Amino acid sequence: MKYLPLVATLASSALAAGINFAQLLDQKPLDIADNVKWELKPEVDSAALQSAVNELDLKIEASYLFKVAHGSVFEYGHPTRVIGSPGHWSTINHVLDTLHNFKHYYDVDVQRFEAFTGILKSFSLTINGVAPKSAEALDLTPPTPGGFPVTGPVVLVDNYGCQASDYPFNVTNGIALIQRGSCSFGQKSELAGLRGAKAALIYNNVPGNAKGTLGAPTPHQVPSLSLSQEDGEAVKRQLLTSGSVIATVAVDSYVKKFKTKNVIATTRYGNDSNIVMLGAHSDSVAAGPGINDDGSGTISLLNVAKYLTKFKVNNKVRFAWWAAEEEGLLGSDYYVSKLTPKEKSQIRLFMDYDMMASPNYAYQVYNATNSENPVGSEELKNLYIDWYVEQGLNYTLVPFDGRSDYDGFIKSGIPGGGIATGAEGLKTEEEAELFGGEAGVAYDPCYHSLCDDLANPDYVPWVVNTKLIAHSVATYAKSLDGFPLREEPSPFKMTAQSNFKYHGPKLVL
Repeated sequence: MKYLPLVATLASSALAAGINFAQLLDQKPLDIADNVKWELKPEVDSAALQSAVNELDLKIEASYLFKVAHGSVFEYGHPTRVIGSPGHWSTINHVLDTLHNFKHYYDVDVQRFEAFTGILKSFSLTINGVAPKSAEALDLTPPTPGGFPVTGPVVLVDNYGCQASDYPFNVTNGIALIQRGSCSFGQKSELAGLRGAKAALIYNNVPGNAKGTLGAPTPHQVPSLSLSQEDGEAVKRQLLTSGSVIATVAVDSYVKKFKTKNVIATTRYGNDSNIVMLGAHSDSVAAGPGINDDGSGTISLLNVAKYLTKFKVNNKVRFAWWAAEEEGLLGSDYYVSKLTPKEKSQIRLFMDYDMMASPNYAYQVYNATNSENPVGSEELKNLYIDWYVEQGLNYTLVPFDGRSDYDGFIKSGIPGGGIATGAEGLKTEEEAELFGGEAGVAYDPCYHSLCDDLANPDYVPWVVNTKLIAHSVATYAKSLDGFPLREEPSPFKMTAQSNFKYHGPKLVL
């Protein structure tokens, strides 16, 4: 796709979003730096912090992220803020530059780490000459040699393909057909490769497609595609009746290692045994600029961090902007992995804010319970619910299943939760009654797409949810009275969490 000159592109997108682009260009960066001595600042107050939230500040920041996403056009052919791209580096630098204005209020740390990302150029699959419509390339799949097709007999793998003994010897030089379940896609691909398979086809164990990821590369993984349950079972029946099925697989892709950064900002003052932590991810997928996913969370946190500097806090507040969430929560996982036991114990809770502005939105609250998650997760959930109810707004509970950056925290025994407005899932009739919008349509039809641009976010839920973020920060920064004390991680709960089907936006098992 050929792009208009940058300014014209930005202006047209701003116009489509109802933004006065000329006015935005004239705006100076929000400056609420306050050099008033700490002891003279007023104590943080929820209503006061919420009152600072406004739509124009969100629009100014959104326009900036869309502008820097265009720095990636030369390399990627379109705007993006995927890790390793100019757009993502500019996003990180913008967060750092903004926080630098408040260096007397925050200690800012940059955490460098290496992450993998995959670029899929093309793929194809035919089975006995027919191309299944449900075929999808799994994220981070390696290519077929040279990107050229490989052909071989389809060989049915026993059970779920999670043990070497599940793979028949005749899978060598064949195409392994494996049912989803019990272990990760990456483990299945690795075992298929160890047995000498040319490729792996992993079919769903529930109706529908199985969009997933192999996760971090391992040495013997093979080109891997997913199939729907219906298509997979059809191939299995062919194998059991005729005994011969031939497949041809071609994958042109590459997996690349990038250096990237998390940004962590902690208030200089407050009780460091009661750290209140919240995060959003700073990266997008390669397909687009990610203004809603998760530019909206990135911006909400940045604005609340600025507004908070007007107040003094009793408990330390720590903001995090994670890199490489889209590659499987790599930034937040890395952060948690580097915490000492004492540092983990100082974090009283973690709040995740991913996708605050979906256009066909629902006010979603993660259904985190104390029975299955670290104690305190349910209290956080109830704080969100109570706030929506107080505002006269409806809400809905959604699975707490590992899809975002809270995952590493709760697996380490740190209470967690969060809110969202919906991704690729379809809005139900009941939700359309509760929130408006269109039933049967995705909450964000531009999820992980090029059209997640300035015209995509809905500012009504974005303002509402930024106010709720401000409320959550102010409430816990002021006092954790009544919030459960930290407990040692429960083996039962950790087992349940290790069976999450998601680790980030993609299925992993």
